[in-house]
Amino acid sequence: MSENPADPGTVRSERDGPVAALILDRPEKLNAITPAMTAALNSALDAAEADEGVRAIVVAGAGRAFSAGFDLEAGEWDSLDKIRREMQADFDLILRFWTSPKPTIAAIHGHCLGGALELALACDLTVASEDCRLGEPEVKFGSGIVAMLLPWITGPKQAKELLLTGDQRVSARRAYDMGLVNRVVPTGEERTAAIALAREIARNDTAAVRLTKLAVNRSYEVMGLRRALDQAFELGVEAEASETPESKAFNEILAKDGAKAALAWRARQA
Repeated sequence: MSENPADPGTVRSERDGPVAALILDRPEKLNAITPAMTAALNSALDAAEADEGVRAIVVAGAGRAFSAGFDLEAGEWDSLDKIRREMQADFDLILRFWTSPKPTIAAIHGHCLGGALELALACDLTVASEDCRLGEPEVKFGSGIVAMLLPWITGPKQAKELLLTGDQRVSARRAYDMGLVNRVVPTGEERTAAIALAREIARNDTAAVRLTKLAVNRSYEVMGLRRALDQAFELGVEAEASETPESKAFNEILAKDGAKAALAWRARQA
């Protein structure tokens, strides 16, 4: 396997034959995705998609987790324009894994939360380790959903349960039962399994694979997926920008004492 740093300290790009592996590499922060990482992932995707020798793309995370989601502390969120601009960049990154002309596979382990789960859902296939815990805890933070893919992958009942409770401890096995992941493998084997699956796809006719993926995606487009995602995105921006007495109190505790204290305060409100 060859390695080519896409942006040292944020994303690594590795090559395993016909498979390009994009590795989120900010383990000390559970690979929380910063604007710099978004740019690095876009660059790595550009390179992988332009390389005729790459027939499938795997995205994985270094360290203890796939990713804790988008790092809100790393962005500029002091105006509606900045909120919209940064959320749009996050949205566009997620959808790149859905629309990429090459098959995309997520290898997830540890935490896979918020926008990171949406990115994994946008991939064509997802392999999860047994220790993986998934969820979208945005409502706990008063945040909006960036890419509302969950109801399209599972049903509305299960999507609403996860989204409205903010549950971030969904097991890999339950995620499999819900149709959120394709395979559950022993912890530590998720990337190897994802690359093996990518190589299996890569052995097939390139044009047929590309057109088959496109045909599946267009079925969802006909059902209104993109229009629904765009409308949900606008509501997500509204949620992110809204300031209420509750959100103001939460954010003050968050800024002063950290996420754990802020979440404990929220739990006492019920």
